[in-house]
Amino acid sequence: MTSPCSPSFCLRTLEAATSGGVGAQAEAGHFLGRSFDSLSIENARRSVAEKLRQHGVEGAGLDARLLVGHALGLDHTALAAQAHRRLAPHEAETIAAFATRRLAHEPVARILERKEFWGLSFKLSPATFVPRPETETVVAATLAALPRKNAQSRTLRIADLGTGSGAILLAVLAALGREAFGIGTDISPAALDCARDNATAQGAQASFIACDYGAAIGGPVDVLISNPPYIPSQNIAALEAEVRAFDPRHALDGGPDGLDGYRAIAADAGRLLAREGILVVELGCGQAAAVISILAAGGLASSAPQYDLLGIPRALVARRLP
Repeated sequence: MTSPCSPSFCLRTLEAATSGGVGAQAEAGHFLGRSFDSLSIENARRSVAEKLRQHGVEGAGLDARLLVGHALGLDHTALAAQAHRRLAPHEAETIAAFATRRLAHEPVARILERKEFWGLSFKLSPATFVPRPETETVVAATLAALPRKNAQSRTLRIADLGTGSGAILLAVLAALGREAFGIGTDISPAALDCARDNATAQGAQASFIACDYGAAIGGPVDVLISNPPYIPSQNIAALEAEVRAFDPRHALDGGPDGLDGYRAIAADAGRLLAREGILVVELGCGQAAAVISILAAGGLASSAPQYDLLGIPRALVARRLP
């Protein structure tokens, strides 16, 4: 479910992904020995940003602001207003711990335990994948494929197969309001607990079921959505450390060719989709033709892929063949 062709999540060799890791972690340890409590909030933020920058962390300034703000419970405005306040010892210790984790390649979203997606804030857990900006293409494609007005007398039924944190499902439900009800499935009970918390926080009409893809749900479903794992198994070791070490393996591993998830979805779609229903899936880089072929074998006709902001085919909409 990561995006191997985006700059932030490109494939590279394992040696390059881990080179300097020991040095970075040793350097990180110096944070814990520093007297951050002698610094102002602003100077601590600058110190963290500089240390991240020295170790090649992209967006070091933003990361530092988010980490310091999270450690102190302050938003951007409050950070500016209190810039010259001296840190208390416990605040300095928390900032140092967060900085150390980031230098060890832990993504900021993991440290904050939250990620914004489609303008909504989502709780994360170790069992959930971090939603990526390019996945918003799937949400946009889903909404564009739906009729402008719901001509049906019943509420739209939307199922998200492999829901994780619930980000895609809940973003679609937020856009549709009370016109839709959602069902999210996942093989991880811990991920489903996280998705339920997000649904409750957003007041969404949704339920969640533990199963593999659509195995435990029945049709008809008006919309099937999925961002399945699509990294070939042999390529996972070469992913960036931020992805390889912190995203759950089951959310990345798409089998030997990266296409196992699409085969499972195609097998479920015929049974689950309503007559006029749609299937929307996220695509991995270079997978469009293969996925279109898999869906066609399952009785589904695909539209042209939709592209993300980097110009990569990212979302595919399919319908049942007549």
